[in-house]
Amino acid sequence: MSVAPACSNSGPAAVQTAAARYARIRQHTEALIEGLSAEDCQVQSMPDASPVKWHLAHTTWFFETFILEAALRDYRPHDPAYRVLFNSYYVGVGERHPRPQRGVLSRPSLQEVLAYRQAVDRRMGELLLGPSPQPWLDLVELGLQHEQQHQELILTDLKHHFACNPLQPAWRPPPAARPLACRQAPGRVRIEAGLHEIGHAGPGFAFDNEQPRHRVWLDAYELDTRLVTQGEYQRFIDDDGYERPQLWLSEGWDVCRRDGWRAPLYWQDDGTHYTLHGRRPRFEDEPVCHVSYYEADAYARWVGARLPTEAEWEVAARGQAAEPGALLGDAAACHPRPATGSGLAQLYGDCWEWTASAYLPYPGFRPASGAVGEYNGKFMINQMVLRGGSCATPSDHIRPSYRNFFPAHARWQFSGIRLAWSA
Repeated sequence: MSVAPACSNSGPAAVQTAAARYARIRQHTEALIEGLSAEDCQVQSMPDASPVKWHLAHTTWFFETFILEAALRDYRPHDPAYRVLFNSYYVGVGERHPRPQRGVLSRPSLQEVLAYRQAVDRRMGELLLGPSPQPWLDLVELGLQHEQQHQELILTDLKHHFACNPLQPAWRPPPAARPLACRQAPGRVRIEAGLHEIGHAGPGFAFDNEQPRHRVWLDAYELDTRLVTQGEYQRFIDDDGYERPQLWLSEGWDVCRRDGWRAPLYWQDDGTHYTLHGRRPRFEDEPVCHVSYYEADAYARWVGARLPTEAEWEVAARGQAAEPGALLGDAAACHPRPATGSGLAQLYGDCWEWTASAYLPYPGFRPASGAVGEYNGKFMINQMVLRGGSCATPSDHIRPSYRNFFPAHARWQFSGIRLAWSA
């Protein structure tokens, strides 16, 4: 991961803004775990999902390792063992505890991890009260964006942990009332052929994988105005979509057979599905969610469509705004909602949208030097790009150029489907 400057100067106003933003985002992370027990925060239900406690510690490790240890000559690590326990992918930093074994870390306790957060927050607060050169402010912003990524992971991982529990507990009570839907009918928006620029441009933060901005030629295409719904996907299932190999990529068919897929993750045979609010009925007008790239591609083939490329998605998404409640932090229910209104809808929030684009570097891409450059560049293989954010994505953590990426078989993220057609 690397960073484009998030502030235009390092004067008092910039420092004050960084300090306030730091406090707000760190507090929001801890608000997400309110009501959870130490046992809830300890579970690791699969190798791809980390315990909540580990997320709390790792995001703190980032600030301690990359900022405090470098900026303060007299700084002593809170606990030297944490340097290994809570390192994720940063080979340049040193050894790492194996990812599949994070759930065995019963020590340090949750209280000790929260004390670790408080200690680092105190030192970071002191640091941000003084004069801070722009490189340090940029690293702080990088750490905060990294923390927001883990806020989303806390929710997606916790959902998987809870769904594996026979009691299927709820993270939060369900909303008082389900939003009324306009039942927006499927529609298409046409984008004419032309030369476009994609990638991050202008001031503000961006990860290095969003750069450099570059030109792409797009032939004319059409996008569905909304996400595929659960009712529409049910018809794919009813038409033996999971039993017809001709609809599937070869590797996807093998995974489908091996893992016994018959429906999206969390769907039950009785018409319910597991949500962060517990087990609830499925509604036809809500977006289908927790599908893999393989399932999204098979569904698109079934209806005679395809998935959009990430360039097609980004060009269409420019100038579009997120709908209230679609993202985490603006009265969101942390559950995908039906499309309302008319025109292009649900581009930001509700569900991450699989694209047909492999996660590869943009022309001229160069990762940052040092350990912070490891996060994105070395994963540019065997992944597919998703765009748009989800109901678990913080509302100030998404932009048209944001590139998320996961393996084609991944299903535990809030991932959905938008269709495209070549015009």
